[in-house]
Amino acid sequence: MPAKSVYRVIFHQQNEVWELYAREIYQSDLWGFLEVEGVVFGDTSSVVVDPSAEKLKKAFEGVQRSYIPMNAIVRIDEVEREGEARAVKASGNVAPFPTPPNWGQRDD
Repeated sequence: MPAKSVYRVIFHQQNEVWELYAREIYQSDLWGFLEVEGVVFGDTSSVVVDPSAEKLKKAFEGVQRSYIPMNAIVRIDEVEREGEARAVKASGNVAPFPTPPNWGQRDD
């Protein structure tokens, strides 16, 4: 029986770049969002504790499913095994995903 897939999801979150590992990802019924389920964290038996990994563990504690805006996604990879989740400060210029003119404006 093949091993269950693991996905590395890299996305922007409040001036940081977050890297998570999850068992399932798919397009949400909420338009413009990606659903991430089964967030997994790497080996926790290490003596050295990464503060950014601990920050993400706390942020996703008790979360069954997370909805991430498509325009925040940087990259998604299918990987052989989960790694260490991390959050790093975003540096440089990041351009937002292009949107059509009058995006989000109502026609009254």
